[in-house]
Amino acid sequence: MHLLTPQQIFENRYDAGRKLAEKLMDYKGKPVVVLAIPNGGVPIALGVALALEAELNLIISRKIPLPLHPEGGFGAVTDDGTMILNDEMVRKAGLTQDQITFQVASVRKSIRERSLFYHRDLPPASVTGKTVIIVDDGLASGYTMRAAVESVKKRRPREIIVAVPIASQHAFRELEKHASKVVAYVVSSAPRFYLADFYSHWNEPGEEEVLDCLKEWQWQRKRVIKIPGSPVKKRTI
Repeated sequence: MHLLTPQQIFENRYDAGRKLAEKLMDYKGKPVVVLAIPNGGVPIALGVALALEAELNLIISRKIPLPLHPEGGFGAVTDDGTMILNDEMVRKAGLTQDQITFQVASVRKSIRERSLFYHRDLPPASVTGKTVIIVDDGLASGYTMRAAVESVKKRRPREIIVAVPIASQHAFRELEKHASKVVAYVVSSAPRFYLADFYSHWNEPGEEEVLDCLKEWQWQRKRVIKIPGSPVKKRTI
Protein backbone atom coordinates (compact mmCIF):
# COMPACT_ATOMS: atom_id res chain seq x y z
CA MET A 1 0.00 0.00 0.00
CA HIS A 2 1.54 3.29 -1.12
CA LEU A 3 0.30 6.54 0.44
CA LEU A 4 0.28 9.36 -2.08
CA THR A 5 -0.89 12.93 -2.33
CA PRO A 6 -3.00 13.85 -5.40
CA GLN A 7 -1.25 13.56 -8.76
CA GLN A 8 -2.29 12.45 -12.22
CA ILE A 9 -1.35 8.77 -12.18
CA PHE A 10 -3.83 7.43 -14.74
CA GLU A 11 -4.41 8.65 -18.27
CA ASN A 12 -8.06 7.50 -18.12
CA ARG A 13 -10.12 4.63 -16.75
CA TYR A 14 -8.81 2.16 -19.34
CA ASP A 15 -5.24 2.94 -18.34
CA ALA A 16 -6.27 2.55 -14.69
CA GLY A 17 -7.74 -0.88 -15.47
CA ARG A 18 -4.52 -2.09 -17.08
CA LYS A 19 -2.44 -0.88 -14.13
CA LEU A 20 -4.82 -2.31 -11.54
CA ALA A 21 -4.75 -5.68 -13.30
CA GLU A 22 -0.99 -5.88 -12.62
CA LYS A 23 -1.76 -6.20 -8.91
CA LEU A 24 -4.31 -8.98 -9.45
CA MET A 25 -2.39 -11.44 -11.62
CA ASP A 26 -2.32 -14.06 -8.85
CA TYR A 27 -5.99 -14.66 -9.71
CA LYS A 28 -5.40 -15.40 -13.40
CA GLY A 29 -6.66 -18.80 -14.45
CA LYS A 30 -8.72 -19.27 -11.30
CA PRO A 31 -12.55 -19.36 -11.01
CA VAL A 32 -13.03 -15.59 -10.84
CA VAL A 33 -15.95 -13.31 -11.57
CA VAL A 34 -15.19 -9.62 -12.00
CA LEU A 35 -18.17 -7.46 -11.02
CA ALA A 36 -18.05 -3.83 -12.14
CA ILE A 37 -19.97 -1.02 -10.46
CA PRO A 38 -21.42 1.04 -13.33
CA ASN A 39 -20.85 3.35 -14.83
CA GLY A 40 -17.35 4.43 -13.82
CA GLY A 41 -16.08 1.02 -12.78
CA VAL A 42 -16.86 -0.72 -16.08
CA PRO A 43 -13.93 0.50 -18.26
CA ILE A 44 -11.57 -0.40 -15.41
CA ALA A 45 -13.13 -3.82 -14.87
CA LEU A 46 -12.82 -4.54 -18.60
CA GLY A 47 -9.02 -4.37 -18.37
CA VAL A 48 -9.00 -6.48 -15.21
CA ALA A 49 -11.29 -9.18 -16.62
CA LEU A 50 -9.35 -9.44 -19.88
CA ALA A 51 -5.99 -9.67 -18.09
CA LEU A 52 -7.28 -12.36 -15.72
CA GLU A 53 -9.27 -14.17 -18.45
CA ALA A 54 -12.21 -13.91 -16.09
CA GLU A 55 -15.96 -13.52 -16.40
CA LEU A 56 -17.21 -9.93 -16.44
CA ASN A 57 -20.56 -8.78 -15.12
CA LEU A 58 -22.17 -5.91 -13.23
CA ILE A 59 -23.33 -5.14 -9.72
CA ILE A 60 -25.34 -1.94 -9.55
CA SER A 61 -24.67 0.06 -6.41
CA ARG A 62 -25.53 3.73 -6.19
CA LYS A 63 -25.02 6.55 -3.74
CA ILE A 64 -28.04 7.90 -1.87
CA PRO A 65 -27.74 11.67 -2.46
CA LEU A 66 -28.35 14.28 0.18
CA PRO A 67 -31.50 16.37 -0.39
CA LEU A 68 -30.57 19.65 -2.13
CA HIS A 69 -26.90 18.57 -2.20
CA PRO A 70 -26.76 15.62 -4.63
CA GLU A 71 -22.97 15.73 -4.87
CA GLY A 72 -22.89 14.44 -1.28
CA GLY A 73 -24.33 11.17 -0.05
CA PHE A 74 -25.50 9.46 3.12
CA GLY A 75 -25.22 5.82 2.07
CA ALA A 76 -25.74 3.47 -0.87
CA VAL A 77 -28.22 0.95 -2.27
CA THR A 78 -27.65 -2.05 -4.56
CA ASP A 79 -29.77 -3.79 -7.19
CA ASP A 80 -30.92 -6.50 -4.74
CA GLY A 81 -32.08 -3.91 -2.18
CA THR A 82 -29.06 -4.05 0.12
CA MET A 83 -28.68 -0.67 1.82
CA ILE A 84 -25.86 0.84 3.88
CA LEU A 85 -26.47 4.16 5.65
CA ASN A 86 -23.87 6.61 6.89
CA ASP A 87 -25.46 7.25 10.29
CA GLU A 88 -23.06 10.07 11.10
CA MET A 89 -23.99 11.90 7.89
CA VAL A 90 -27.70 11.32 8.56
CA ARG A 91 -27.31 12.98 11.96
CA LYS A 92 -25.21 15.87 10.66
CA ALA A 93 -27.69 16.59 7.86
CA GLY A 94 -30.64 16.33 10.26
CA LEU A 95 -32.50 14.04 7.88
CA THR A 96 -35.99 12.91 8.79
CA GLN A 97 -37.26 9.40 8.13
CA ASP A 98 -39.52 10.77 5.40
CA GLN A 99 -36.53 12.36 3.66
CA ILE A 100 -34.53 9.15 3.90
CA THR A 101 -37.43 7.09 2.56
CA PHE A 102 -37.97 9.46 -0.38
CA GLN A 103 -34.28 9.55 -1.36
CA VAL A 104 -33.91 5.78 -1.10
CA ALA A 105 -37.05 5.20 -3.19
CA SER A 106 -35.73 7.52 -5.90
CA VAL A 107 -32.41 5.69 -6.05
CA ARG A 108 -34.07 2.28 -6.13
CA LYS A 109 -36.23 3.40 -9.07
CA SER A 110 -33.12 4.51 -10.93
CA ILE A 111 -31.38 1.22 -10.13
CA ARG A 112 -34.34 -0.82 -11.46
CA GLU A 113 -34.27 1.10 -14.72
CA ARG A 114 -30.51 0.71 -15.07
CA SER A 115 -30.66 -2.99 -14.18
CA LEU A 116 -33.31 -3.69 -16.81
CA PHE A 117 -31.27 -1.82 -19.40
CA TYR A 118 -27.93 -3.51 -18.70
CA HIS A 119 -29.15 -7.03 -17.93
CA ARG A 120 -31.40 -7.45 -20.96
CA ASP A 121 -28.49 -9.13 -22.79
CA LEU A 122 -26.34 -9.96 -19.77
CA PRO A 123 -27.98 -12.08 -17.06
CA PRO A 124 -26.53 -11.68 -13.55
CA ALA A 125 -23.50 -13.91 -12.93
CA SER A 126 -23.45 -16.96 -10.69
CA VAL A 127 -20.79 -16.36 -8.03
CA THR A 128 -21.39 -19.17 -5.54
CA GLY A 129 -18.08 -20.75 -4.56
CA LYS A 130 -16.04 -18.40 -6.75
CA THR A 131 -13.66 -15.54 -6.09
CA VAL A 132 -15.46 -12.26 -6.76
CA ILE A 133 -13.47 -9.15 -7.60
CA ILE A 134 -15.61 -6.01 -7.26
CA VAL A 135 -14.20 -3.10 -9.27
CA ASP A 136 -14.93 0.61 -9.17
CA ASP A 137 -13.00 3.70 -10.27
CA GLY A 138 -12.02 4.55 -6.71
CA LEU A 139 -12.96 4.66 -3.04
CA ALA A 140 -13.81 8.03 -1.53
CA SER A 141 -16.18 7.37 1.38
CA GLY A 142 -16.45 3.69 0.43
CA TYR A 143 -20.20 3.34 1.03
CA THR A 144 -21.07 2.41 -2.55
CA MET A 145 -18.49 -0.38 -2.43
CA ARG A 146 -19.56 -1.48 1.05
CA ALA A 147 -23.13 -1.95 -0.14
CA ALA A 148 -21.85 -3.98 -3.10
CA VAL A 149 -19.75 -6.19 -0.81
CA GLU A 150 -22.69 -6.88 1.53
CA SER A 151 -24.90 -7.67 -1.46
CA VAL A 152 -22.42 -10.18 -2.90
CA LYS A 153 -21.97 -11.89 0.47
CA LYS A 154 -25.58 -13.08 0.23
CA ARG A 155 -24.65 -15.05 -2.90
CA ARG A 156 -22.08 -17.19 -1.06
CA PRO A 157 -18.86 -16.52 -2.96
CA ARG A 158 -15.59 -18.17 -1.95
CA GLU A 159 -14.07 -14.75 -1.22
CA ILE A 160 -14.63 -11.10 -2.07
CA ILE A 161 -11.80 -8.91 -3.31
CA VAL A 162 -12.32 -5.15 -3.55
CA ALA A 163 -10.16 -3.73 -6.35
CA VAL A 164 -9.80 -0.04 -7.22
CA PRO A 165 -7.13 2.14 -8.85
CA ILE A 166 -7.22 4.75 -6.08
CA ALA A 167 -8.58 4.84 -2.53
CA SER A 168 -8.57 7.25 0.36
CA GLN A 169 -6.70 5.89 3.33
CA HIS A 170 -9.86 5.95 5.47
CA ALA A 171 -12.00 4.08 2.93
CA PHE A 172 -9.25 1.51 2.30
CA ARG A 173 -9.00 0.64 5.96
CA GLU A 174 -12.78 0.58 6.39
CA LEU A 175 -13.27 -1.83 3.47
CA GLU A 176 -10.61 -4.13 4.89
CA LYS A 177 -13.10 -4.84 7.70
CA HIS A 178 -15.76 -6.06 5.27
CA ALA A 179 -14.02 -7.73 2.31
CA SER A 180 -11.62 -10.68 2.20
CA LYS A 181 -8.99 -8.37 0.71
CA VAL A 182 -8.69 -4.83 -0.62
CA VAL A 183 -6.37 -4.11 -3.56
CA ALA A 184 -5.61 -0.54 -4.61
CA TYR A 185 -2.99 0.67 -7.06
CA VAL A 186 -2.42 3.63 -4.76
CA VAL A 187 -3.86 4.82 -1.45
CA SER A 188 -4.05 8.55 -0.79
CA SER A 189 -3.46 10.27 2.53
CA ALA A 190 -4.54 13.68 1.15
CA PRO A 191 -6.82 15.62 3.53
CA ARG A 192 -8.97 16.71 0.56
CA PHE A 193 -9.63 13.68 -1.62
CA TYR A 194 -11.13 13.81 -5.12
CA LEU A 195 -10.89 10.86 -7.50
CA ALA A 196 -10.69 13.14 -10.52
CA ASP A 197 -7.36 14.53 -9.28
CA PHE A 198 -5.66 11.22 -10.07
CA TYR A 199 -6.85 10.99 -13.70
CA SER A 200 -5.61 13.09 -16.63
CA HIS A 201 -8.97 12.62 -18.35
CA TRP A 202 -12.02 12.30 -16.10
CA ASN A 203 -15.55 12.01 -17.40
CA GLU A 204 -18.42 9.76 -16.40
CA PRO A 205 -18.96 7.00 -18.99
CA GLY A 206 -22.42 6.94 -20.55
CA GLU A 207 -24.65 3.92 -20.97
CA GLU A 208 -23.45 3.30 -24.53
CA GLU A 209 -19.83 3.19 -23.38
CA VAL A 210 -20.77 0.64 -20.73
CA LEU A 211 -22.43 -1.53 -23.39
CA ASP A 212 -19.40 -1.12 -25.66
CA CYS A 213 -17.14 -2.36 -22.85
CA LEU A 214 -19.31 -5.43 -22.33
CA LYS A 215 -19.32 -6.14 -26.07
CA GLU A 216 -15.53 -5.72 -26.17
CA TRP A 217 -15.14 -8.26 -23.38
CA GLN A 218 -17.42 -10.73 -25.18
CA TRP A 219 -15.49 -10.27 -28.43
CA GLN A 220 -12.11 -10.65 -26.73
CA ARG A 221 -13.28 -13.85 -25.03
CA LYS A 222 -13.51 -15.62 -28.36
CA ARG A 223 -11.20 -18.62 -28.37
CA VAL A 224 -10.16 -21.35 -30.78
CA ILE A 225 -11.06 -24.63 -29.05
CA LYS A 226 -9.68 -27.94 -30.24
CA ILE A 227 -12.21 -30.74 -29.78
CA PRO A 228 -10.54 -34.19 -29.39
CA GLY A 229 -10.82 -36.28 -32.54
CA SER A 230 -12.05 -33.42 -34.68
CA PRO A 231 -10.62 -30.45 -36.61
CA VAL A 232 -10.00 -27.19 -34.81
CA LYS A 233 -13.25 -25.23 -34.62
CA LYS A 234 -14.04 -21.73 -33.57
CA ARG A 235 -16.51 -21.37 -30.77
CA THR A 236 -17.61 -18.35 -28.80
CA ILE A 237 -17.55 -18.69 -25.02
